[in-house]
Amino acid sequence: MKISTKLTVYFTIAVFILVVFILVFLHESIVNSRIDEEINSIQSRGESHRDILEDNYTQQTLQHIALMESRTSAIVVVTDKQKNIIIASDKVSAEMEGVIEKAVVASYPNSNMLKKDYRNDDYIVSMSSFRASSQEGYIFMFKPTGPLRKLIKELNSHFLIAGWLSLVLMIIIHFILSKILTRPLIKMKAATESINRGDYDVMLPQAGNDEIGQLSQAIQKLSDDLKSIKAERAEFLASISHELRTPLTYVQGYTTIAKRIEIGEQERKEYLHIIEEETGTIVQLVENLFELAKLDENTFTIYKETVEIGPLLNRLYTKVKPAFVNQNIQLHFVDCTTNMVIYADPIRLEQIFLNLLDNAKKYSKKDTMVTLTVTSDSKNAIFSLEDEGIGIPEDEIPNIFTRLYRVEKSRSREHGGSGLGLSIVKELVEAHRGDIQVKSTIGKGTIIQLYIPIKEGSK
Repeated sequence: MKISTKLTVYFTIAVFILVVFILVFLHESIVNSRIDEEINSIQSRGESHRDILEDNYTQQTLQHIALMESRTSAIVVVTDKQKNIIIASDKVSAEMEGVIEKAVVASYPNSNMLKKDYRNDDYIVSMSSFRASSQEGYIFMFKPTGPLRKLIKELNSHFLIAGWLSLVLMIIIHFILSKILTRPLIKMKAATESINRGDYDVMLPQAGNDEIGQLSQAIQKLSDDLKSIKAERAEFLASISHELRTPLTYVQGYTTIAKRIEIGEQERKEYLHIIEEETGTIVQLVENLFELAKLDENTFTIYKETVEIGPLLNRLYTKVKPAFVNQNIQLHFVDCTTNMVIYADPIRLEQIFLNLLDNAKKYSKKDTMVTLTVTSDSKNAIFSLEDEGIGIPEDEIPNIFTRLYRVEKSRSREHGGSGLGLSIVKELVEAHRGDIQVKSTIGKGTIIQLYIPIKEGSK
């Protein structure tokens, strides 16, 4: 059963039960009100006739009372104290006589109802006692129940028709409303089915700011994200294939050449050296990919501890300085003897700086300088790494942390980068609840600033 059908059925049943309850309550209220009105009417008229007879008991008064009631649907019967009929406004039937004979006399001046069951009796009957100067007796008021039952039957018909019309209208209205309400859900269902088939090119309309609208926006965002991930995956696999193909081609080619018998030993060593370099490139690329895979799956662990900045950077300076000297690049660490202490993973922190320094070395020219400066504010240790390299175009800066993205693709072999280092750096910095910012000018160099919280839990 479709959700629109379920909503129609459930809402119709719930509302119909409520409507039936209201209709039954109104019906009983109207019927009881009408019956009470008739009872009170004949009882008050009987008491009114009693008052008139007590004030002026004459034959003319009796005839006047009978004449008045003859023009109504009620019948008045006046009897003496022995219940002998003195006058009646209409013919007195045997049933009426039986009621009079069996009537239980009410104490004067009270009046009482002898019959008021309109469903089973032919009359509603009231009795009032009177005492005139020359006569005592009773006034019986008979109200036929036939017209009353007919009125209630018509009322039942009207309520029954109203009930059926309400049911039909509720079904139509609920069906329309359920269609309107479920139309976005049906579209979302179709969208999720398309996503499940691998088709992420879906477009859902705006569905308002309620829960359905939020669900629609979430599905649309999921579709867009999956579409983006699919495109990035295809580009990533193509880039990885390209990155691996080039060194593997070198390895395969130079291995074939090195196996030749006719080449000299010196030449063979040169080929083997090239094979070793390209193998190292492949190993480095695979290690970076493995590192990113661990970052993606959250299987890597950050072991934070108290870290002194000065000793950490001094060890790092000693480790990387020979590589900079080898390329005639000056490496200068400012304030590396600081006593600043942060709460971080020293191994991951060193990995961050090694990647950044390696990147600065690759894209710096000879006889330039790379400077690392350490400062702080109330919450963070601020590391600024500045080089005098080739720089990055301003519109390219937002993309440099994308995996396998390189600004100068045509010179990738010259600089030797795989496009994964900065991605790893960003992931590790964010794992420390830190931030990384980049400023660069073409031809003048690049400044990378790292913000690492000083205290645990800082942002």
